[in-house]
Amino acid sequence: MFDKLKVILNKTDADYADIRYELKNETIITFNGKELSRIGSNSTDGYVIRVLKDGGVSSVSFTKETDAEKAIRTASENAKLIAKNIEKPIKFAEIEVIKDTFTPKLKEDPRKVSMAEKLELVRKYNDIPLNHENIIMTNIFYGDLIREKYFLTTEGTEIKETLITTRLGGLITSKDGNLIQNVRVSSGGSNGFSNVRNQEENFEERTAIALDLLKAKPVKAGVYNCIINPDLAGVFAHEAFGHFSEADIIETLPAMREKMKIGSKLGSDVLNIIDNATLPDQLGFYKYDDEGVAVRSTELMKNGVLTGRLHSRRTAHEFDEPISGHCVAEDYRFAPIIRMGTIFIKPGTLNFEELIRMLGDGLYILDAKGGQTAGENFTFGAQYGYIIKDGKIGEVIRDINISGNLYQTLKDITAVGDDFVLTKTGGCGKGQTNIRSCHGAPHILVNNLVLGGI
Repeated sequence: MFDKLKVILNKTDADYADIRYELKNETIITFNGKELSRIGSNSTDGYVIRVLKDGGVSSVSFTKETDAEKAIRTASENAKLIAKNIEKPIKFAEIEVIKDTFTPKLKEDPRKVSMAEKLELVRKYNDIPLNHENIIMTNIFYGDLIREKYFLTTEGTEIKETLITTRLGGLITSKDGNLIQNVRVSSGGSNGFSNVRNQEENFEERTAIALDLLKAKPVKAGVYNCIINPDLAGVFAHEAFGHFSEADIIETLPAMREKMKIGSKLGSDVLNIIDNATLPDQLGFYKYDDEGVAVRSTELMKNGVLTGRLHSRRTAHEFDEPISGHCVAEDYRFAPIIRMGTIFIKPGTLNFEELIRMLGDGLYILDAKGGQTAGENFTFGAQYGYIIKDGKIGEVIRDINISGNLYQTLKDITAVGDDFVLTKTGGCGKGQTNIRSCHGAPHILVNNLVLGGI
């Protein structure tokens, strides 16, 4: 394959060019209630070529090798047009030339598991909640995605990397009279099919929560001190903070760029945030991004001070900051953009019982349920929670919505637990879909959270 890609690249007269060929295999199984609504596999492939010419950058995707010359011409013409219509020519940060082939170690290869076995496993999990009287619906899916990527540049880099992702999850919906509640269930990862085996207890526990929420009280609106569980804290790290650590998000926003200067004191002294996609066996793991840059662990915040940022080659040159290896494409249809890999709040020193005692009176809020950000303000839903009284966990609460300002909330994080959980399934919809975007955290204690409710 590299020989074919070299022939294509040799036809360019660009200052720089790269080409990525990808073979993509996907399997999907979906249940809606008892009904098997979707089952199948498909295989697709294609190319994307990117050209830097006269200070302009353009990319073109195509699926037939015979369309390569046309794609090169189009990309070159568009790059010249872009160069004439921008104030400052685009330049790429210099990187090491790499020649490597990387295939992840798997505990069990999903390609070696039959469709029949996958179907029966998902059916078994789906039946667990449906065996309970007050569970009225499930929406459960299984998917595996195998991406074999070949990447070549005019600088001499040649990389073949395989990414394998398994996902299992969905919604469990309960009903009592007019009250309807739902809870998410999930498992998966990047190191094999074994991640979705032995999930019976997971499905039982999530079903029990969906049923308990039928007896729960809606939260009363107000301002609370809260303990946030790892899932919800990880979503905060990703959505509210992480996107502003992506250089392309802030580079054309002068006010935000000023606030997000390296060295700015943004959070409390106990807060440390890292993006580390080099962690093996985790959902967000990869070795090279789609610019051929080796991903590195990037410290974003230390003791509340902004210390780093996520970059492409272009933004690393623009900001004059270190390249990080965080420029990733959804697949062969897209040029890469800056994406988080595995972003998380680092663990602290306090165990959960100590956090509860510190809280005294407040709320314990668990698991993200949708949300949105608008500039530096955010709104997240939580799946459920508990009232904490005198340092003891009490009754269950539901219908929880959290809102706040990013910078104020960063300062209001007053304690960080010593536990740590990374998501088994993830995703991010910034521009393209990235199902391997991973987040995590320990339990954290946050003061003055604004909660909507009755």
